[in-house]
Amino acid sequence: MKLYLFLFIFCISTCANAQWRKNENDAFPLHRSQKALSDIIVSDIFSPPVASRIFVYANIAAYEIQVKNNNQFQSLKGQLNGFNGIPNADKKQISYSVAATYAYWQVAKRLVFADQVALDSLNSILSWYKIKGYPDTLIQNSILYGKKVSDSVLKWVDQDQYKETRKLRRYTIVKAEGNWAPTPPGYMAAVEPYWNKIRPLCMKTADQFKPSPPPTYNKDKKSEFYMDANEVYLIGKNLSKEQLDVAKFWDCNPFFLNVNGHMNYATKKISPGAHWISIAGIACKMKNFNYAQSCFAYTSTCIALFDAFISCWDEKYRSNYIRPETFINSNMDENWQPILQTPPFPEYPSGHSVASTSAAYVLTKIFGDNFKFQDDTEVDFGLPIRGFTSFDQAAKEAAISRLYGGIHYRPAIENGQIQGRSIGEYQMENVKMKKSM
Repeated sequence: MKLYLFLFIFCISTCANAQWRKNENDAFPLHRSQKALSDIIVSDIFSPPVASRIFVYANIAAYEIQVKNNNQFQSLKGQLNGFNGIPNADKKQISYSVAATYAYWQVAKRLVFADQVALDSLNSILSWYKIKGYPDTLIQNSILYGKKVSDSVLKWVDQDQYKETRKLRRYTIVKAEGNWAPTPPGYMAAVEPYWNKIRPLCMKTADQFKPSPPPTYNKDKKSEFYMDANEVYLIGKNLSKEQLDVAKFWDCNPFFLNVNGHMNYATKKISPGAHWISIAGIACKMKNFNYAQSCFAYTSTCIALFDAFISCWDEKYRSNYIRPETFINSNMDENWQPILQTPPFPEYPSGHSVASTSAAYVLTKIFGDNFKFQDDTEVDFGLPIRGFTSFDQAAKEAAISRLYGGIHYRPAIENGQIQGRSIGEYQMENVKMKKSM
């Protein structure tokens, strides 16, 4: 009788163990986390650089835990500036999926304003594990390890100079011909003027990939600058339907200011970086990547975006270049308006061009050339799905959208693409995450 009872208990235990293990590689909790965090970032109205910071640290925490249980990938320890790795798990049985998801949200929760919403998102995802048969003890042990890792990662995060930049004096606008000035309708203050002080992840310095300087400001109609401005002006007045669709699809303006009489209100949208993180997720699902593989793709993309914004913002506040709207209204047509709302920071280079090209290069290295996909990222914001034949095609369209939108001159786009590719190439040459790459 005792033998039968023992065999019965053993069978039940084995079946329960098998039930949760078969879900351990399911990437659903990670994909759901990315979307939930993106929604929080939209709601909190974080600027593109700050959004990239939130995404990258959350993903690194999850990735490092996955590495502990996967021989296909290797730690970022010693590969990212100042990063010394994470602690090992103790001898208790854990789910590396639960631990990674928990660490992801513990890091994210510290970096957003809507921390309660982040906690609600985490609890919702944890309920998925319970539905899938993960034992309570296993979940609790995994949570303890996830907390241990997130605490370790957050200590590293706290050293990236972000807090220090919050204490710096308000940016002073230098009033001179050719310099950037706030633009209508909100004439908002400069966004993240000290972002070049943030610690890069794989770049050595913020100015490592400093682009060629923009054309010299010149009101002579035969000058390169004037002709660039005239191109923006003429394209804006003669946009085709396709060009208009492209401009709107890649707008990615986190804070579109609506003005209705004396009432101002914001329309919140996804940031450029979040759009590319969404594309990474689309590719992962198409290839049926598991949790660890998806974590690798997301984290690689996030690193590219984070360093791209540091590099781009470094040049923006060095060149301090005038926006097309300001120049055209003052010198060509006072009634001209760009299709897109001009963002509140200097023109050169184009942030979307730098970030998109960098992210696309990394994604191409992971998924290959000519990777066709349907991008439904903007459906939530009332825009249709667009199809692309490759990540490179999508990045090029994102870049030229800024010309169609009337917010960038061509040199900011083309030199931004060169800058972004250099960042992506450097990352893939110097940060080895997949052992076979």
